[in-house]
Amino acid sequence: MNYDDHRREYVLGGLRSEALSATPLGLFSQWQQQAIDAGLKDPTAAVLATRETSGLLWQRIVLLKGVAEDGFVFFTNYDSNKAQALAADDRASLLFPWNELDRQVAVAGQVMKISAEDSDAYFSSRPRASQLGAWASRQSRPIENREALVAQYRDMEARHADRDIPRPPHWGGYRLVPEQVEFWQGGEHRLHDRFRYQRSGEGWTVSRLQP
Repeated sequence: MNYDDHRREYVLGGLRSEALSATPLGLFSQWQQQAIDAGLKDPTAAVLATRETSGLLWQRIVLLKGVAEDGFVFFTNYDSNKAQALAADDRASLLFPWNELDRQVAVAGQVMKISAEDSDAYFSSRPRASQLGAWASRQSRPIENREALVAQYRDMEARHADRDIPRPPHWGGYRLVPEQVEFWQGGEHRLHDRFRYQRSGEGWTVSRLQP
């Protein structure tokens, strides 16, 4: 494979200062809706980066399940590797790779658990199969084979037959409170547009960065 054969120009449009909003959440919400409207397969998918307890940096994809001025919400198993990493170092980053639109957004800040009530409300909205999966999987723990994992799921299916499924105590939401947000829009000749919002007191400062 020749990697030099895989390159292209970024020609879908630029990002100018007059298009920015007073806060990064305003522009993010606009871009998020445009990603949904464009029919991207996973428009709410983001890469979550944490510092593991081993000291290594690690990444995985999570799905954004809420956004407001106070932060970006996602859900996971509280016993997972990512949760253990966040318990040791609550700083993290999210990257939204909207490649089909020549866009990406990077967010960095502090992560904290959301309330049990908010986690309950979201869990109750999930499909029943996903609720069972949250009970069945000991996320990030080794297992001998696929059959053993399916057996765990079938066991939970039998245990919760004909009744509502409560949220597992080891499963819930996190909120990343942004301290820095960067918007990247691809440009011709690699002259990309980058704007970085940095939290400053109760507001934000914005800088255009060279590509």
